[in-house]
Amino acid sequence: MNWLINTIYYVVPFLVVLGVLVFVHEFGHYLVAKLCGVKVAEFSIGFGKQLWGKYDKSGTLWKLSAIPLGGYCKFLGDDDASSSTSKEEDLSDEDKKYAFAYQNPFKKLAIVIGGPGFNYLFAILVFFGIFAILGKMDFPPVIGTVLENSAAQEAGILPGDRVLSVDGIEIKTFQEFRQEIEMNTSGTSAIKLRRGEDVLDVNVHLKLIDDEASGVKTTKPVVGVTSVNNIEFSPIKLSLGEALKESFSETWRITTMTLRGVYQMITGARGTEDLGGIVRIAEMSGDISKSNSWIDLLVFTALLSINLGLINLFPIPVLDGGHVVIFLIEIVIRREINEKAKEWVFKFGFALLIALMFFATYNDIIHLIKRWFS
Repeated sequence: MNWLINTIYYVVPFLVVLGVLVFVHEFGHYLVAKLCGVKVAEFSIGFGKQLWGKYDKSGTLWKLSAIPLGGYCKFLGDDDASSSTSKEEDLSDEDKKYAFAYQNPFKKLAIVIGGPGFNYLFAILVFFGIFAILGKMDFPPVIGTVLENSAAQEAGILPGDRVLSVDGIEIKTFQEFRQEIEMNTSGTSAIKLRRGEDVLDVNVHLKLIDDEASGVKTTKPVVGVTSVNNIEFSPIKLSLGEALKESFSETWRITTMTLRGVYQMITGARGTEDLGGIVRIAEMSGDISKSNSWIDLLVFTALLSINLGLINLFPIPVLDGGHVVIFLIEIVIRREINEKAKEWVFKFGFALLIALMFFATYNDIIHLIKRWFS
């Protein structure tokens, strides 16, 4: 019975979240391709053996495949799902009008960007709906984790503590808590906490870290904690205009936060243990589903959609970003890059992507071992 419960709590939410993200991404490619006059041969959720399929009036095969860890939108004339090679000898002159490989680079660029673009559009619409209906959301000033060797650990701050004030200033959200710490210039901050029924006063000797988020290297004080995942909503309702503005702002905040984390990993300022993959997504989906909060799961899906769109724009061959770079080069030089050269570039990109997936999965396994046995 336990395995059945775990399946419900972890596998099912994971498949639902991943299925939504893949559909949104691939539908972006599909819709822009149709607008550009390119015929879509297959639209698949999943890889491998076809489990179900149906042709629509335009000849597109919509299908579900056996391995539910992604998907693809295969265009007329493509030799594979990545659109990196084509079957030119199998196409008639009439077919070439609707084949992806024979479109001008501007259309190709638009089609490739369509996937990540729809991931961002989906996230913006999710946040807009939440803000318009429920109000502005924020994380409460409750400590989720305390980092090793941090100022918070040295001061005795524990997970579950709720921050009431910082240097005499009342704190209502985790963002306000972070802002007050970063504005501190004395090096020590007086923090009032609620722990269960007790109210505690602690003096935290802040530590400085390098910060290049604005493009200028500076140092800022930090406590060394993260927030809990539970979301709280402001009782103040937003107008539709304010909700739309907040949805764009939240999407941009998540994007910059992700880029900052990637930059810190590349430069060594941050460890790569936070780099997770499919297993981590399944774990987090299950944890959120156990809380029975569909809002938290919806926000989590929007956050993953932003990350999926952003990562796909990285200039790695095989990913959409790699195609973007190639098409931009072809626009500048006004001719196509040699097919053999592109083939080798895509092979390198595929190998790099597989290596990153294995590394992320390794991190996921180590994370699970620590979680189970700590």
